Amino acid sequence: MIVWLNGTHGAGKTTTSVLLQQLIPDSQVFDAEKVGETLMDIKPGLPATDNFQHWPPWRPLVVETARHILDYTGGTLVMPMTVLVERYWREISSGLAQHNIPVRHFVLHADQDTLRARIAGDTVLGPDSPFRLHYLEPYAEAAHMWLHAEAEVIDTTHLTPAQAAQQIAEAVRS
Repeated sequence: MIVWLNGTHGAGKTTTSVLLQQLIPDSQVFDAEKVGETLMDIKPGLPATDNFQHWPPWRPLVVETARHILDYTGGTLVMPMTVLVERYWREISSGLAQHNIPVRHFVLHADQDTLRARIAGDTVLGPDSPFRLHYLEPYAEAAHMWLHAEAEVIDTTHLTPAQAAQQIAEAVRS
């Protein structure tokens, strides 16, 4: 099984995934961003883009990498990865379904004020990361148009990452 943690950049996916992995027996964390980083390392480079998810190879490589990891390790794969383009999510989720891999899709959500405050205090990319701020509006649009209807929404506005991980673990066990 895959437990996919979606949501905008700065929502707490990475932190929550580490805590969630500790709560789900026989699980590993796989950040699909590493697939994008591999594509970014191709020389002299793939066509210019502002997001590696736009490169057509990224999505099937995420599916195949996840499939091979699960074939090798079994258990549960916790995947923290923002996917805000509906077509990309459909491509990934249908690819996983073709391999009979069940996916529990969660969105870590917080209100815009909370997200902005978290981004302002970000110690990973630095305060007020333009990269993270750039995705607030696309996230809000995706949440409204399709994303929240496609996932189990965990409102983290007033939750710690540990509390969010606990809620997701309980949902996965039920």
